[in-house]
Amino acid sequence: MKRFLMCEPKFFEVCYVINPWMEGNLGKVDKKLAKQQWENLYGIVSGLASVSLIEPVAGLPDMVFTANAGLVKNNEVIVSSFRHAERQGEAEHFQKFFASQGYRVLRLREGTIFEGAGDALFDSLGRLWFGSGIRSASHARDEIVAALHVEVHALELIDTHWYHLDTAFCPLPQGQAISYEKAFSRKSVAALNDAFGENIVWVSESDAKNFACNAISIDQSVIMHKASAELKFVLKQRGYEVIEVDVSEFLKSGGSCKCLTLEI
Repeated sequence: MKRFLMCEPKFFEVCYVINPWMEGNLGKVDKKLAKQQWENLYGIVSGLASVSLIEPVAGLPDMVFTANAGLVKNNEVIVSSFRHAERQGEAEHFQKFFASQGYRVLRLREGTIFEGAGDALFDSLGRLWFGSGIRSASHARDEIVAALHVEVHALELIDTHWYHLDTAFCPLPQGQAISYEKAFSRKSVAALNDAFGENIVWVSESDAKNFACNAISIDQSVIMHKASAELKFVLKQRGYEVIEVDVSEFLKSGGSCKCLTLEI
């Protein structure tokens, strides 16, 4: 059974701007609704997998987005080094959590920016896809290879709206994936097409803006904020069930279902 890490949105709010989605949303989070939406997502995920919780910390409103805690492989974890000062305080709390759970905690070289599973995703064939260009530094790739001894495929993100890889790319079982083409450089789109061929679904702009690619994949279930009828049909034809869960309050901060979870 898969296991995920989540963090209650006790201190969640939009109180600074570090991505385009936050602009215009300062102080506009409905905290009661956000709590309800998070609990709905927690209920769905915990019905399909095991969920562990990390205690939220005052002054760290984005700690709820546990996808950025680090990159986990078996019993090892590379804890994130955040680009923005507003999130850097999260790292020590995530490091303590993983150490308490018996993980071997790794860090990249000082000064190397790497934002965990927000920018590094394993596909079902065991390949690690790494996105850089907005948040994580491109040279982190070589350090990840050295630390975890894995095959890493580099991708370049070119639009600040898709600031993390997991906002524009989601690997699915059976070697398939969904992705948003305009988030990537031409070279990266070609690399994805070469690797996945007919097994990659390129989503529409409207689906991308609804964070359809920021999805949680558990067996044949794909959990996302919202999907068009067309995307649901395509995924159903490929054997997947789309489960929609409203996380609109978190979209105000630039995060959706996948951002709110970390597979551990």
